Amino acid sequence: MKNAEKIVEEFKKDVEALNVKKLNPIKHALQGIILCNKALSRLKIWVEKNDFESIPLEIYFFKNLKSVPMSHLIYFTEMRTYELQKPKAGVQYQVNFLEKELKKINKFFYRNSDFVHYLELGYTYLDHLYFSRTKNPEYPVNPLANYYQFPEFSTSHDMLLCKVRAMNKLIHYIRGILEDLRPGQNLTRQQKKHKVLVWTGTKTALIELIYALYSDETLNHGAADLKTITSGFEDFFNIKLDQIYKTYSEIKERRGSRTKFLDELTVHLQYKMDKDDQ
Repeated sequence: MKNAEKIVEEFKKDVEALNVKKLNPIKHALQGIILCNKALSRLKIWVEKNDFESIPLEIYFFKNLKSVPMSHLIYFTEMRTYELQKPKAGVQYQVNFLEKELKKINKFFYRNSDFVHYLELGYTYLDHLYFSRTKNPEYPVNPLANYYQFPEFSTSHDMLLCKVRAMNKLIHYIRGILEDLRPGQNLTRQQKKHKVLVWTGTKTALIELIYALYSDETLNHGAADLKTITSGFEDFFNIKLDQIYKTYSEIKERRGSRTKFLDELTVHLQYKMDKDDQ
């Protein structure tokens, strides 16, 4: 399993490097698709050569490893399709097109509300049916789209999980474009934002926290990328974070504990709990 995890970690680093390049959307999507296909091909070969020692390991692979490049592949594919099909002129035409795309995404979430609810609540009691290749007539393999589908490399719901994550990413992408097209309409929302929470710790500590949440995939079912998470923290804490990749590299080079801020959080929380129990 370590080799499979290594493939996914290398893929994540490649995607981070791609985001730094700031290419135009179509080139960005095309290069992203290439990275996804490369990672998925390597994972498929790994599965063909290795048997899972247990159902939990198989679930872990399809739910937490394969889903990373697969969800990105769906996202990059949908992103490319949007960029090719969007109106070339006229702000209102583009806005109408984007709003229709958001409606399609909302319909997708509505059609799959039970499964999305299962994910959002962190349930696992059906994982053996959803994310293992156990044959069950109630949960047949049913490809959502021909992004990348092989029966021996798929479970009944791993593609659906990936599409949920991809659609969450696509929502952020579309909303970002809408904000650029209609900057004036966001003024009211910005005026209503309560600027009462200000980050008074170091920026390095905040970046350490952001990377911890990103690596744990606890936001948007793991679909939120570093740029989205960072932007959210900047808005919430009224702070500007620059050079997060450089800061992360410096964090990794620390001597002793590399998770200094997270360690301090744990110590302080445990101290409070102990004190409250007295």
